[in-house]
Amino acid sequence: MNAHSMTLTERYVAAAMRTVPERSRDDLAAELRASIDDQIDARVEAGEAQLDAERAVLTELGDPDALAAGYTDRPLYLIGPGLYLVWWRLLKLLLCIVWPIAVAAVLLGQLIAGDDIGQIAGTTATTAIAIPVYMGFWVTLVFAILERSSSARANAELVPWNVDNLPEPRPLGVGVADLVVSLILLAAAAIAVVWDQLVGFVRVDGEPLPILNPGLWPWWIVALIALIVAEMIFAIVLFRTRRWTKGLAIANAVLALTGAIPALYLLSRNALLNEAFFTTVIPANSSAEVYSIVTILTGFGIVVIAGWDIVDGILKTWRMSRSAASGAVQAF
Repeated sequence: MNAHSMTLTERYVAAAMRTVPERSRDDLAAELRASIDDQIDARVEAGEAQLDAERAVLTELGDPDALAAGYTDRPLYLIGPGLYLVWWRLLKLLLCIVWPIAVAAVLLGQLIAGDDIGQIAGTTATTAIAIPVYMGFWVTLVFAILERSSSARANAELVPWNVDNLPEPRPLGVGVADLVVSLILLAAAAIAVVWDQLVGFVRVDGEPLPILNPGLWPWWIVALIALIVAEMIFAIVLFRTRRWTKGLAIANAVLALTGAIPALYLLSRNALLNEAFFTTVIPANSSAEVYSIVTILTGFGIVVIAGWDIVDGILKTWRMSRSAASGAVQAF
């Protein structure tokens, strides 16, 4: 019998059995054929023509591959509802942690190696794009395999949920502890800067050997102290406001950029760190290399800290506004 002479029912059964394991194919084919014949006979007895009844029954049964998947308990999705949330949480966690660390490590390694700006930009951009793609592929592949594992499907999810998994609510306001810590750290930074210039953490022949460039004294140092005082005032205002607002987020970003941009400018001109400090405390054959690496690490740290400070303020403002909107909807 060729394909042209096969009935619609025979063609449907053959299509449905293509993906069924061979050991159960004959039994399932016979069962499916008998079911189709019974439904056709019922329609014919009700007055439908044979061919019309056959077409109607097969149409109601739907896609033969979907029917076969139901016979063999084979999922027709990549990640099912039992594992979807675990997959999504793990993927988000990896992207939030591994991705920025990996990109930063590649960028830092190239800066230390002294690669040209074009190569640094190209490699960093390629890494930033490739890592989420690879991470998404491998995590999804593992969960797709787990989804098709009978034991994983039987357990429905890798770790059963219970009330202990409820997340702790994030404090939206700014507490006393946050204010105290901020003021202490800022005051310590101001004292350290002045101490470095006037007393010195390292002394040579009774004279201070500052880590920061002595040429920064007095005006650049005074400007830095003023910026630290401004940060203290901002912390106090934020505490009294008890919430992040768009205005405070903008002020926070301005303060971060006001500190980062001049620091990077001075660093690019080798005017931020005291090169004599490194040539004095480090052996001469490696002092220049160490100075170069410390300069790069300092610039990298300035960018990361300022960037995180700005993003953190924006995220807190967004969470605050979302919480306020949610409360307004509930009250309404």
